[in-house]
Amino acid sequence: MVLLVNLARVVFAPLLEPIRSAFGASAAAIGLLATLAWLGSALPRLPTGYLLTLVPRYAVILAAGTILAAAPLLAATATSLPVLWASAFLMGLSSGVYFIAAKPLLSDLFPGAIGRAVGIHGTASQLAAAGAPLFITGVLWIEGSELLLVEGWRLAFGLISVFAVVATVAFGAIARTTTFPPGEELDRDFLGAARRQWPVILSGVAFAGLAGLAWNGLFNFYVSYLVTTKPITASTARELLTVVFAAGVPAFAIAGRLADRMPYIPLLLGIVGGFAGCLLALTLASGLYGLVATSAALGFVIHGLFPTMDTYVLDSLPDAHRASAYAVFSAGIMLLNALGSVVVGTLIDVGYGYTAIFRTFAVGVLVLAALLTAIHLTIGFPTGRRSAQQGA
Repeated sequence: MVLLVNLARVVFAPLLEPIRSAFGASAAAIGLLATLAWLGSALPRLPTGYLLTLVPRYAVILAAGTILAAAPLLAATATSLPVLWASAFLMGLSSGVYFIAAKPLLSDLFPGAIGRAVGIHGTASQLAAAGAPLFITGVLWIEGSELLLVEGWRLAFGLISVFAVVATVAFGAIARTTTFPPGEELDRDFLGAARRQWPVILSGVAFAGLAGLAWNGLFNFYVSYLVTTKPITASTARELLTVVFAAGVPAFAIAGRLADRMPYIPLLLGIVGGFAGCLLALTLASGLYGLVATSAALGFVIHGLFPTMDTYVLDSLPDAHRASAYAVFSAGIMLLNALGSVVVGTLIDVGYGYTAIFRTFAVGVLVLAALLTAIHLTIGFPTGRRSAQQGA
């Protein structure tokens, strides 16, 4: 199910150009489409965290699947951008509800190997992201070959809806016969969890917020950026986007295992700094081989951030506060991430170039990494139960 949930968020990246052509929209309007998908993923996280103090997690996951099955139908039949914006928001909303319920459940199911569990779950999610450009290439080929008399982007949304129905029904059948751990019964004070765990929440947002915003703005405009600034075709650009996401498949598993074995803060600092370096290298690359190498490195590093960050936060939170405080952290991160696409689209519309925008992002993340390093060496960050035991 996590494959489809993540596909609902990332499918807009390779579809931006076909939708832009179909509606004759501006870069800002199309950027808003992707932003709404991520904003939809961000906004329900706080309400979902509160809902989890009242409702079993499996029931919330079923609700997310139901929304995911319905929202793409709205997109597939859209005749205007506002309708597409609404469907993008709902598709993002389903992912936000799902992840807030699923990740604390994973930490309860595998308390001694949170990083490995989150990494495997993320690997499954990333398979959808890696396959999204190929999936879109396939439906666009069907459109071009006239095998079906339907626009490729509409067919894509219709297929997502069908797959979501099947996945939701299957999860419901499994949930009926599964005994879930009792950890969620302890988490009944949403506001209290947020107040008591604010150091962990704020630390997580500081490490992943700006990098996530830059990444969101980059990957949603990746194809447009490469076609505009590099000597490659749109088809090659979509394949390079596939390289970025494919590199994230092993990154989730590897980073999750590293997070179980290494002190969190040095690992996070290395990943954040590495992402800034890879982003800067991408703006300097020109030949095809250089673009392949930088795309692969960029995808591996940034996707290593996500399981490491989740493991750090989940491991640092007590059972009685885990789902609620994680919801607050996740909402903050996603709100920042959601701004990435509209920021880039707006800057493009007012005259800034892609290269200048992404180089500025890279420098900003490097400066932040240096500041966080100074804080780590002086004041320090909350380090999680396991890292604290290691003396990290």
